[in-house]
Amino acid sequence: MNQIVCEKRSYSREFHSHQHDYGQILFPLQGTLEMKTDWQEIRLSTEYCFYLPPSFQHVFRSVDRNEFLILDIANHYLPEKAASVYIQLDQKWTSIRYLLLEEARNHQVSSSLTDLTRYVSHQLQKSISPSIDYIHKHYKQPISIEKLASIEHYHPVYYSTWFKEKMGKSPKVYISDLRLKEAKNLLLATTWSMSNISEELGFENASSFTRWFVKCEGIPPQTYRDLNIR
Repeated sequence: MNQIVCEKRSYSREFHSHQHDYGQILFPLQGTLEMKTDWQEIRLSTEYCFYLPPSFQHVFRSVDRNEFLILDIANHYLPEKAASVYIQLDQKWTSIRYLLLEEARNHQVSSSLTDLTRYVSHQLQKSISPSIDYIHKHYKQPISIEKLASIEHYHPVYYSTWFKEKMGKSPKVYISDLRLKEAKNLLLATTWSMSNISEELGFENASSFTRWFVKCEGIPPQTYRDLNIR
């Protein structure tokens, strides 16, 4: 396919399995869609949309009355190396859905649909995955791979590989880097004691915080503070 298709579709109760050589975004308008890939198992409802990259084998069906807005996107419009994305419909994506619905009523590829598709591809490129957003909100607390994998609807054995490909480091290292950045900020921007900082960052006590900081930076946190505050 070398063009854009924007239209409404419905799906049957029978399982179907295929892949296509173009990207696809699914917006549920009514009902739900059960979908399985090699790494994911989701139930897509009207509060979410889902992006399927090209050549992505998937099994799907709908067990209730349903209607979906589908955007099929030719490869030359797509972001490079974009993985599947499970997106909650915030104000931005709700507006995108509304504009695509207007285009679907035209039953033709217009210049405005082309521009809108390019915008959608750009948003896919920079979309923050739900699990990464969760990490940024909860990195001071214990976070398991199982929890992060469940947020993305991935199997835990696949999640670490997916994360490293996307972020360039493992989830454990990524979370540690966030904690270290905040630790340095608290050491330099506050007069808090090591006990207060360790508690803020979710460590059991000041000793465990100090051991972790030395492992990361090579010097104790108090020494780091003394060297960097003039």
